[in-house]
Amino acid sequence: MSDSNWFTVQNIEALTTPSLLLYPDRIEHNIREMLRIAGSAEKLRPHIKTYKMAEVIQMQQKHGINKFKCATIAEMELLASTGAKDILLAMQPVGPEIKRFFEVAANFPNAMFACLVDNLGIANRIEAMALERKQSVGAFIDINNGMNRTGIAPSVAVLELFKSISGNEYLVARGFHVYDGHLRIQDFEERKKACAEALQPVLEMRDTLEADGYKVESIIVGGSPTFPAHAHRDDIVLSPGTTLLWDEGYGSKFPEMNFQHAAVLVTRLISKPQSEQFCLDLGHKSLASEMPFPRVKFLNSDDFEQLGQSEEHFVLSVSNPENYEIGDLFYAIPMHICPTVAKYPNVHVVEDGRISSSWKVAARDRKINF
Repeated sequence: MSDSNWFTVQNIEALTTPSLLLYPDRIEHNIREMLRIAGSAEKLRPHIKTYKMAEVIQMQQKHGINKFKCATIAEMELLASTGAKDILLAMQPVGPEIKRFFEVAANFPNAMFACLVDNLGIANRIEAMALERKQSVGAFIDINNGMNRTGIAPSVAVLELFKSISGNEYLVARGFHVYDGHLRIQDFEERKKACAEALQPVLEMRDTLEADGYKVESIIVGGSPTFPAHAHRDDIVLSPGTTLLWDEGYGSKFPEMNFQHAAVLVTRLISKPQSEQFCLDLGHKSLASEMPFPRVKFLNSDDFEQLGQSEEHFVLSVSNPENYEIGDLFYAIPMHICPTVAKYPNVHVVEDGRISSSWKVAARDRKINF
């Protein structure tokens, strides 16, 4: 099989569509590339939200990666069940999620758990439950350095919150979490400069705290597009996520990043409603649809214009419909892989050009056991 046809599967005719295919050799390449950029496994805390699968976690563990972060309690439980040693819930738990956080931690005593906090009220609730259970957990202050989604902007409020937590016995202040996902400048040198400017106030807050006698164990920074811009620093931990599977959204925007597409959708032509119009079985329920068109990059055809999508259908315009028959298979890279994976309970694993097994998207649901 030529490199240009790397995605082609020989034993695919019986496969129900739409389906999601994963290519472990390409995931392995992406892990090695993450390590190359970071410089060591110790500098990495990858996010598992993209894939939510035990097998991909285990592939990273074989390379010495033992720190991870996640977005849900189910992902946290999945990490713990694979033997991950240091797990960060990269969300501030609220309501019943606080109890669930502690239930998972109690059932996996060999792992170290932490969560994000960005206000004293929630920090106090977490501390109260930690004290009641005599169960020590960590906290990272969630810093808003421009994403404007969660967290506290660099200010004296961050220092006060860190100092307040540092006095607690069971809620241990471990450091800062900084997600700079808003910095998507295509030119790498300009992106690197913007990342440095956005991080500088955070470094200054760390220096202020340490001058006052407080220990800031770790600063976690950098999503998939920005972690290479921080990799030269020795005093931070990097947290890419999409890099494991990669997608066309990042692939087309950041061509200098040497990651390989490792997840491919397979879909079939189900109708030709008009002379130059096709319909595939790739609707909202099978492909992330929050992006504008195009929502995929087709691999075995390049003459489609993507027109519309509904629950089960994906409508295309085509200039040469005579070249295609109803039932034809098409392979496609999603523009946004993370919410696309979550639409599938299982993925099909492709090795040596053949489907060899399936992997469960184990943390797809909001709950596993706890």
